[in-house]
Amino acid sequence: MTTPNLLKVLLALILPPLCAQTSHANPDDFTVRGATGTNVFKLSAAKGKFVALHFLLKTECPYCLRHTRDYAQKAAGDARAIHVFLKPDSAEEIKQWASRLGDEAAKTVIYRDPDATLAKAYDLPDGYKFHGQMVHFPALVLLDRNGKEVFRYVGKSNADRFTSDKFSAKLKELEDASRH
Repeated sequence: MTTPNLLKVLLALILPPLCAQTSHANPDDFTVRGATGTNVFKLSAAKGKFVALHFLLKTECPYCLRHTRDYAQKAAGDARAIHVFLKPDSAEEIKQWASRLGDEAAKTVIYRDPDATLAKAYDLPDGYKFHGQMVHFPALVLLDRNGKEVFRYVGKSNADRFTSDKFSAKLKELEDASRH
């Protein structure tokens, strides 16, 4: 066997297992519970709607407050997408944090992602040092009407977020593309 052919055979044997280890399938379904009440979000129950998963940082984060307020105000009358705000904190920590959202945004349900389990399932990068803790980076994962990921934005810092205006434009782009 010639060297180029041997190399092809070796690559054919080695690459598939390596690729399988690095690819990550998002969950087909999941359920998260609200931190401040009896609210429950189940992905399969949202079939037919876009779902925006907002992975917020742990502990006190003024950018998370501002981000959540902004989306809550701008998305209030927009039924095209369901916004799911997720924090990896305890229920009590989230209740305290949510009390600072303000009147209208306080109606926004903040869901618990204990130990960032869902963030890990969506393979969000972690290792961001924030308030003395290592946490996942802030992120937005947009799922289509069938629950499949169609867009992802991972911030590089706590201030780096996908704005609600950019989100509206991205949603319009995806809706327009699905009509063609």
